[in-house]
Amino acid sequence: MRYLMTTKPSDTAPDEQLYAEMGKFVEELTAAGVLLATGGLAPDGILVSSAGDEITVTDGPFAEAKEAVAGFALIEVRSKEEAIELARRFRRIVGDGESVVQEVFGP
Repeated sequence: MRYLMTTKPSDTAPDEQLYAEMGKFVEELTAAGVLLATGGLAPDGILVSSAGDEITVTDGPFAEAKEAVAGFALIEVRSKEEAIELARRFRRIVGDGESVVQEVFGP
C-alpha cells in the first residue's frame, strides 16, 4: 500500500539537531525500502481550475500560506497503521504542526 504524507509549514526554523534526526529517519526508511520519494515544495504554486469549458490559471502564492503543503514523503508500507506510525515518528522529530496521510491508488 502506498501513502502520501504531507506536512504544512512550521513557524519553527530547523536547526542542526533536526537535520541530523531527519537524516537518520530518511536513511532508515530508505534502507528498509519504505521511502519512495521525499521533498519540499515551493510556497507559491499555480492553481488550474475548470468550470464547464472554461479553464482558469491563477498564480500563487495564495491567501493562507499556513494551509499550503510544505513537504511530502511517498511511502510503501503493509498497512494504514504502519503509515500512521511513520507519521507519528515524523511528528515527534519535527515537533508541533500538522501532517496529512492519504492512501495513493493506482500502479
